[in-house]
Amino acid sequence: MSEQNGLFCPCCGSAEHRAMSRRTFMSLIAGTAAVFVMPPSFADTEMVPSIAYDSIADPVRLPKDVYFGECSGIALNSQGHIFVLSRGNTTGPAYGAAAAQLLEFAPDGRFVREIGHNLYAWSFAHTVKVDRQDNIWVTDKGSDMVIKFTPDGRVAMVFGRKQEAADEETGPLKHPNPPLAAEPGRFRQVTDVAWDAAGNTYISDGYINSRVAKVDRDGNWIKSWGERGTGPGQFHTPHSIALDANDNIYVADRSNRRIQVFDTEGHFQRQFTIDVPVPPDARPAIGNMPDEAAIAAGTFAPGSPWAICISPGPNQVLYSADAFPGRIYKMTLDGKVLGVLGKAGKQPKQFGWIHQMACPSENVLFVAELLNWRVQKLVLHA
Repeated sequence: MSEQNGLFCPCCGSAEHRAMSRRTFMSLIAGTAAVFVMPPSFADTEMVPSIAYDSIADPVRLPKDVYFGECSGIALNSQGHIFVLSRGNTTGPAYGAAAAQLLEFAPDGRFVREIGHNLYAWSFAHTVKVDRQDNIWVTDKGSDMVIKFTPDGRVAMVFGRKQEAADEETGPLKHPNPPLAAEPGRFRQVTDVAWDAAGNTYISDGYINSRVAKVDRDGNWIKSWGERGTGPGQFHTPHSIALDANDNIYVADRSNRRIQVFDTEGHFQRQFTIDVPVPPDARPAIGNMPDEAAIAAGTFAPGSPWAICISPGPNQVLYSADAFPGRIYKMTLDGKVLGVLGKAGKQPKQFGWIHQMACPSENVLFVAELLNWRVQKLVLHA
């Protein structure tokens, strides 16, 4: 984003995107004016109901002298235990320091333990998920690794490989455009994981590779699909991933401002966008109003999916969160918006860049926020 307007790449902090030409910008606005003016499927904002909800602003209790940094991930296991992945416990220089800590809490919010203290893969926390067997999976954007922990906190499997500290050129990965060719088994700024009913793992990879990888339950690489682009089956920052009860794979294609759906072989099924009018009093959580560069990148465009989750059955719903205007959207699995809640801000029931959500039931959400260094539990009024 433009450094002058205070908008930066939200996860790495760098000025990742360049401003586009005025001619290109005007063309983009012409094509996406519905985002800001009047989506074709809605006559006015009253046709998209606001969902009433309550917030439990402190659902977990940290031990004395332990603090969250940016909360990038949140997940629950089958016993209701809450796992928070935070860019906390930082060590090293002011810039480029490792920032990742995984903490577990009981259902009543009581602190249980830290998992993976000083783990080799910890570099820059991204997301945490729990599978059907209560294994805990973490994606680390900085080390390019995915770690599977057993329920008792032991490392069970690792995917990807961290750059060696001894290498002469070790440093942040470059962002060539187009990206370098992807390799089986290696990730570049990996973002999220999800599973199908057979136990296969799907990994969104990520900021650089722009693809989805599939590995079997034993960790064997099966395939990957996708590349940088805007067409069906292409991605620009696949940032979050989820599966429904029928093993349809939903990918939050963040910078393309859409959600794409695939089958388990990677065949494109459909896509949809979230087009809900922006309230006139909407303000970003940080920085100036999104400018042409931000809109071009899609990351800060209204409806751009930062985090998605799908509630359990039998009546599954899809939730998606954006950074501006900072809302959560409740949808059917085919993309129809059922209602919206929240806005950007620092108070309870407001959000500062929701980076991951967990939805253990249709009307209960846990959200992890980057800017506010916290998690909230949201209870929607049915």
